[in-house]
Order: sequence, then structure tokens, then C-alpha cells
Amino acid sequence: MPPSLDPNLSFEQGPIRPPSEARSLLLRFTRNCPWNKCKFCPVYKRRQFSRRGLEEIKADIDAAAAMRDQIIALSWRMGRGGRVDDAVVQAVFGHPGLSDSFRNVAAWLYYGGTQVFLQDGNSLLVKTADLADILEYLKGRFPSIRRITSYARARTVSRKSVEELKELHRAGLSRIHIGMETGYGPLLEFMKKGVTPEEQVRGGRNVVESGISLSEYVMPGLGGVRWWREHAVETARVLNRIDPDYIRLRTLYIRRDMPLFQKVQSGEFARPSDDEIVAEIRLFLQTLDGIRSRVVSDHILNLLEEVQGKLPEEKEMMLAVIDRYLSWPPEERLRFRVGRRLGYLRN
Repeated sequence: MPPSLDPNLSFEQGPIRPPSEARSLLLRFTRNCPWNKCKFCPVYKRRQFSRRGLEEIKADIDAAAAMRDQIIALSWRMGRGGRVDDAVVQAVFGHPGLSDSFRNVAAWLYYGGTQVFLQDGNSLLVKTADLADILEYLKGRFPSIRRITSYARARTVSRKSVEELKELHRAGLSRIHIGMETGYGPLLEFMKKGVTPEEQVRGGRNVVESGISLSEYVMPGLGGVRWWREHAVETARVLNRIDPDYIRLRTLYIRRDMPLFQKVQSGEFARPSDDEIVAEIRLFLQTLDGIRSRVVSDHILNLLEEVQGKLPEEKEMMLAVIDRYLSWPPEERLRFRVGRRLGYLRN
């Protein structure tokens, strides 16, 4: 092992992050999900939610800072001038005695050391004053930070005042990721989302008005065969009232360890075909109106990666991508779907 890289150094990290946070430092502020009842989500099932103490979180921040200092010192010893480049990252990753969190810090420094993501499912449950205090502490230990982001539930931010969110923005919180999934009331109830469309709107508007960037996640296919049209239209209508910075598409994928799988087996839920989901996305995009959000398709489960762009100016371009796909003969659409799912085709 390279000298002065301490294998005893580690800090706690959660199981997931958004794809857009792949280059972020991951710091766990809460454990698991406080709601944990959504039928389509397997991530935190059978895991207890808990809040982490302020001093515990600050100790993790200190551990990450110690890792940073050791990695930069290693860079100097290797003649890399303090830069965390390929050679330095390989030296860190090449030693299995180091923790995954140590490797996360090395990769984070390699990509510039500017972005941080707060795990797990709802860090905004931390009291506003406490969260602001931790954010200030984090920035003090890592002056290179330019963006701090977190998941949050719509109901949680609907209960935060705009002034509270502004306080968090001033403390350094840059973006909030909210899993809307759908804006259709009966579907929200069926999936046990624990939120209403009005709470989604109120929470989203609170974030937007605070100046914090907002990413809303939509799940094509979640309405099933029964509710696909209502899901598309009502979700778009809720988003029209929020006008988030980003609308991110995450196509439904049903696994055996999801509660929704039982509904499929019982016949209560039927997943639409890929072509039906594409048609649903078309209706969803058609219904979006009067907003300046950016639609993003950055997940491997999405069939058509090119369906992304800035509203309203690129709306017709996105619809044209869908229309082109739907105009193909069935055999050609099948070949594309197989190639896309096997990773041979991207567009």
C-alpha cells in the first residue's frame, strides 16, 4: 500500500444516487427512506429509517477531508504535483485494503472535487438550522465545492417555508431531486406515494421560488395499461404548474422484490409494452405547456435516449424523434429494442 494512506479511514455511504451525481462525493445525512411504502421501489424495503446526528455527520466530513489530504500528499510523492490524475487514482484503487468511501473521494477529486450529493432518500427532514449548519461546515472543510444536491420528498418541501429553503440555498444547497413519478391522484394512491398532486405543486413551487434548482423525476409506464393516458396528462399538468429546471424520465422496471410485482401476478397491474410507453411519453410531452424546463433522458431503462431537450424550443424535435420511431415497421422497432436493451444501439 502507498505510505500514509490509512486503511482505517472510512465514512458511511448509502446505496443509491441519481445518475447525474455519478461524479459527486456521497455523504450520508439520513439512513434509508422515511416513507418506504412505494410499490415500485425496492431500495429501502426492510430497512429502518433513522436520522444521523450532527456530530456523526461532521465526523464523516472530517474523515473525507483526511482522505483528500492523504491522496493529495500521495500525488506529490508520486511526482504528480498535487493533481489527482489517472496514476494517482490507480494507486488508490489498486489497494483493496482501502474503503469504498476512500475510493469515492479519489474519484471525486479526479473529476474536480466540486459536487456533493447528500444521501439517503430525504435529507430535507433534517431541521433547517441543523442542515444549514452542516452545509456551512462541509463548505468550510472543502472550499472547492460548487454544487450540493439532495433527494427530498414533495410532501417534506411542501411543509418547508420558502424562507427556510432560501436559508438552505444560502448555506450551499444547490439542487433538490424529487421523485414525482406521477401527478395523477388515483395512481399516487394506488402506488402508495403518500403525497397528493397539490402537495407536489406546493412543494415544487417552494423549491423554485427559493432559488434552488429543481429536478422532478417522472416514471413512464407507471400508469400501466389502465391509467397510461391519465398518468401522462395529469403528470404534465402538475409540472406545468411547477415549471422545474429539469424533468427527468425514468421508465418503470418491475423486479420481483418490488411490492408492485405482486400486483402484476394478481392481474391488478399490467405493464405497457415499450411501444405503448413511447406513445405515452409523446402524449406527456404534448401536454407540457408554458414552462421552460429541460427534459432529460439519462437512464439506461429509457428506450429513446434522444428524447431530451429544452422547452419550449426543442419540443417539436423531441416529438419528431418519437414519431420517427413509431413510423418504423414492427420488425424494425423490434430490432432496435433488442439492440438497445443489449447495449449494441444507443440511437
